[in-house]
Amino acid sequence: MRPAALLLLLAACAVGHAAPVEEALRVPVRFTTLRGEPVEQPVEVLFYRDDARTGPAPLVVISHGRSPDAKARQALGRASYPKVVPFFLERGFVVAVPTRVGYGRTGGPDLEDSGPCEHRDFAPAYDAAARQVQAVVEHLRGRPDVRPDQTLLVGQSFGGVTTLSLAASNLAGVQAGINFAGGGGGNPRARPGQPCGPDRMEAMLREYGRHARVPVLWVYAENDRYFGAELPRRWFAAYAEGGAPAEFQQYGPHGSDGHALFAHWPGVWHARVDAFLSRHGYAVPIPVPPLKAPR
Repeated sequence: MRPAALLLLLAACAVGHAAPVEEALRVPVRFTTLRGEPVEQPVEVLFYRDDARTGPAPLVVISHGRSPDAKARQALGRASYPKVVPFFLERGFVVAVPTRVGYGRTGGPDLEDSGPCEHRDFAPAYDAAARQVQAVVEHLRGRPDVRPDQTLLVGQSFGGVTTLSLAASNLAGVQAGINFAGGGGGNPRARPGQPCGPDRMEAMLREYGRHARVPVLWVYAENDRYFGAELPRRWFAAYAEGGAPAEFQQYGPHGSDGHALFAHWPGVWHARVDAFLSRHGYAVPIPVPPLKAPR
C-alpha cells in the first residue's frame, strides 16, 4: 500500500468510517488551447470512494496547484491530498484528484506557463487547466457510483483559479466551488507576497465574475507567501462586483506559509466549509450533543 493510501485508511478508521477504496484511472483529454496547441493524451486521476456506501454519490474534483519550479512539477507523481480526502468521503462524496498535463505521472508539455513576470498572460493557462478538469468531470459522470447532477469543484492555488474559471462556465450539474488560496504568478522564495501580474489577475477574475453564477467560497490565510494578505481581498472584490455569488474567508497566520492551509491544516476550515456545503444542497454530518447527566 502506498503511503497516501495508508494515511487515508488510518484517517478513516480513526473516525469510525469504513475504508476508502482508491482507484488509479487514466482519463482521455482532447482539446485545443487558446494558443492553438492541440492536446490529446490521458490524464492520471486518483479516484476515491467509501466501500460502505452504495448507490451513486456526489462528486468532488480537487485541482492541484502549480510549483514555480519545473523540477518539482515533474516530480509530483500523482496529485493526492491524504489529509483532505477523508473529509469529503465522510460527507458522502466520491473524490477525484487529477494530475494535469505537464505534471508528474501525466507528463506532457507545460500548458500552464503564463509568460514572463512583466507580461503575464493568465487566461490561456487557466483555460487549459479548466478544459482538463471539465473532461475529467464529464468522464466520471458516466460511472454508476457518481451522481451526474451533483458536482463540487475544489482547487488549491493555481487549482483555485481553475475552479473560478470553471465557475464562469456554469457547467450543468456543478452546484458549487471552493477556491483555496487561489491566484497566479506567485513565488514564495523570489517574490514573497508579491506575485507577478496582480493587475492582470484582477482583470481576469473580474471577467470571470461577470459570467459566474455558481456559488464559490474563497478561503485564504493572512500569511500566504505566494499572494500576501491584501491581494486576495482585492481579487475577491473584483470577482464579486459583477454579481458572482461568492463568499470570502481569511484565517490568521498558520505555520511559516498559510498558502498550505488546505492541505496541512484542514481542521481549521472544516466548519466553514460544512456551513457552505449545507447551504448549497449537500448533506453534512450533524454533531450529536452530549447527554446531560440526570439531576
